[in-house]
Amino acid sequence: MKLWNTLSGQKEEFRPQGDPVLMYVCGVTPYDESHIGHAMSYIVFDVIRRYLEFKGYNVRYVQNFTDIDDKLINRARQAGIPVLDLADRFIGRYFDDMDALNVRRAEVYPRVSQEIPGIIDLISKLEQRGYAYPTGGDVYFRVQRDEDYGKLSHRTLEGMQAGARVEVGELKEDPMDFVLWKGAKPGEPQWESPWGPGRPGWHIECSAMAMRYLGPKLDIHGGGHDLIFPHHENEIAQSECATGEAPFARYWLHNGLLRLGEEKMSKSLGNLVTIDQVLTSHSADALRLFVLSSHYRGPLTYNDEALDAADKGADRLREALRPADRPAGVERLDPASQRQRFIDAMDDDFNSAQAVAALFDLARDINRARERALYLTAAQDTLRELAGVLGMTLDPQVRRQLGGVQPAARGSLSRNGAGDAEPFIDLLIELRSNLRVKKEFALADAIRVGLTERGVTLEDSAAGTTWKRK
Repeated sequence: MKLWNTLSGQKEEFRPQGDPVLMYVCGVTPYDESHIGHAMSYIVFDVIRRYLEFKGYNVRYVQNFTDIDDKLINRARQAGIPVLDLADRFIGRYFDDMDALNVRRAEVYPRVSQEIPGIIDLISKLEQRGYAYPTGGDVYFRVQRDEDYGKLSHRTLEGMQAGARVEVGELKEDPMDFVLWKGAKPGEPQWESPWGPGRPGWHIECSAMAMRYLGPKLDIHGGGHDLIFPHHENEIAQSECATGEAPFARYWLHNGLLRLGEEKMSKSLGNLVTIDQVLTSHSADALRLFVLSSHYRGPLTYNDEALDAADKGADRLREALRPADRPAGVERLDPASQRQRFIDAMDDDFNSAQAVAALFDLARDINRARERALYLTAAQDTLRELAGVLGMTLDPQVRRQLGGVQPAARGSLSRNGAGDAEPFIDLLIELRSNLRVKKEFALADAIRVGLTERGVTLEDSAAGTTWKRK
């Protein structure tokens, strides 16, 4: 099993330091609704965690909330509410979104506001070791003191210094130095410290929280590609300089960014599509398929057409799990080769695109075997198991909610209004029943699939066939 390590810039054999695998992923700053860029990142790391467990590893997974931040402070001021009240509101909504996406919860979700003593202690260690210095109520990290600085982003100090600058009011020794503690300003949350009242800088929080809940050395540290520099670069510097131990994390994994047209999707750019908005029109399985049909390290471009195609793909996988139309013979469909394809793909740096392809080929095999009345149970169990590794439920009771858009507007068959389709659906069901009597199962299945793709679900029972709209 090999992982692409941002630190080394190459694929490496996965060898964790012990049991459990220690995994830390940077979380959200909860000042607004979570968007599908967040969905992409947390689906990716949810799948990585699930696959490690599928391979037999125990995983201790920690993810933080940055509930003290300039953006939170500004938004709370605009709303006229306390900063932590605003954070609580959007943390609750974040959990609602992740639960809807079937993202499993971390063991611990530390929050900056609740970790101040540990953060102060870490800054004090850096000061004692000569890596940090106070000035004007702030505390900064001496970048020049760390000989390895730049090793994650593969940059040199000389190259980085060209773009470094000192902001108004900063009293840095060097433009490259970054803030560990910010002196108090009127109207902002603040805590007492050896350097006076204030609050943590952005980067120090993750080091303090990761080391408190996972120890001084992690196995996997994850986050979006946009966090490589400066956030993760600074995490490595302050963590290794404080403990004197390296590496802080053995494997650094970074997912690509979600784009809307030519721009990265982000709150600061204001080009957001929220998770809630997507889930009013598409299933959670579809959003997962959309994300996982590309390699996690590459960029992904959002568009409605791709989500529509993913919804149809999820329907095809669900269709393969429906019970057999007729009693099976003694011959069984062996899913072993597709299962191995799935494992080989995921062992190669979590290549979910190839793993998804194996799922669809297995679904195709199941549908073909259905026509030949082969025994399908083992293959269907394998499809359900591997889809679960990717976090998909394929629940036949899950129906897409179209968010107020009439199904007919999306090419579905409507039961109401002009052009009532009900008589035609009944006619197709009668035709399908006649085809099954004649043992023309391929044509009968084609009718079922066609209706499913148009939003109509058939349910067979001893009393006959009934239908309902999604």
